[in-house]
Amino acid sequence: MHTAPPSLLVRDLLFAYPDGHQALHGVDLRIEPGERVALLGPNGAGKTTLVLHLNGILTAGEGGVEVGGLPVERRNLQEIRRRVGIVFQDPDDQLFMPSVREDVAFGPANFGLTGPPLAARVHEALDAVGMAGHADRSPLHLSGGQRRRVALATVLACDPEILVLDEPSSNLDPVARRELAEVLLGLGRTMLMVTHDLPYALQLCPRSVILDDGVVVADGPTETLLRDKALLAAHRLELPYGFTL
Repeated sequence: MHTAPPSLLVRDLLFAYPDGHQALHGVDLRIEPGERVALLGPNGAGKTTLVLHLNGILTAGEGGVEVGGLPVERRNLQEIRRRVGIVFQDPDDQLFMPSVREDVAFGPANFGLTGPPLAARVHEALDAVGMAGHADRSPLHLSGGQRRRVALATVLACDPEILVLDEPSSNLDPVARRELAEVLLGLGRTMLMVTHDLPYALQLCPRSVILDDGVVVADGPTETLLRDKALLAAHRLELPYGFTL
C-alpha cells in the first residue's frame, strides 16, 4: 500500500551561525499530512532558525529536511518554496502590490500560472480567507486582521504542502484573532504554527512541540503539555493570568 510521505521531516538538524552560536542541536520533527502542530518555546530557543531551514533560506551543514518527500537542497529550492508557505508575523513583509488581487497573484504567477487559471487561484485563495470582496482594494486601507488574512491568501494561492505561521495572533484584537482562527481551522491544511500565544496553540493545534536551546524538549498533545506547570516554567512559557484548562 502506497502511503504519502510526511508533509515535513526534519532529521538530526544541526546549525551554527557564523559567530559560532549553535542554534540547533540535532532537531527531529515529523509532521504528517493534515496535522496542525504548534511550535512553542522562549525567545532565542531556535524556532526562527528552524523555520528558515524549512524553505532553504538557511541550509544546514548537517542533518536534513524534507517537505513532502523532497529534500530541501539548492536544486529543489523553487519547488520547496512553493510547498512551504510561510506567513510572516508582519503582513507588511508580504504585501507590497497596489491591490489585494495583485498581491495574491504574485506568488502563483512567479511559479508560472497565467490567465484564467491564475485568476481562479487568486479568487479561491481570497475566498478561503473571507476576503474575496476586497480584491481591488489597496492593502494599505485594510485593518490589521484583514491584512493578516490577505497575507495568508498570498501563500495559499501557491497551494503549499505545509503552512508555516509565525506568531499569527500577534497584534490582533479579539475579534480579528477569532476570525483568523476560524479561517485557519476551515482550511484543512497541514500547519506548523510558531507562537507564544498558548491559548491559540490549544485552540488550533492538537499537538505541540516545545523547542528550547536548539533541542526538542517535549512533543505531545497540546492540552497535556499546557497542564504541566513545571514543564512550562522550566522553558519560560506561561499561560495568561486567569486562563484555566
